[in-house]
Amino acid sequence: MRKIIVPRLSGWLVASVVLFALIGWASSSQIPVVIYKLSLVSLSAVLGYWLDRSLFPWARPDSFCPWEESLCCAAAMIRRAIIVAAICLAVALGL
Repeated sequence: MRKIIVPRLSGWLVASVVLFALIGWASSSQIPVVIYKLSLVSLSAVLGYWLDRSLFPWARPDSFCPWEESLCCAAAMIRRAIIVAAICLAVALGL
């Protein structure tokens, strides 16, 4: 018997498609606005990631060994999450 492999985050993908269809059904004129806003937020996430890589090239989260330098690894991951979240929030509030 073969095991069915479901891609990661497929539940979120289905929920997004359902919500997008609901927006299209309720107000079809808003679909370009939704696409525009989603593209800006996605672009800001990529921008935040690359900004973190550019500002801290010596302290990337994957450069630390999690079992030897767990505190440094955790700090680098939290730093990256804060930078990406701040840029996403700034772009989203500017919309």
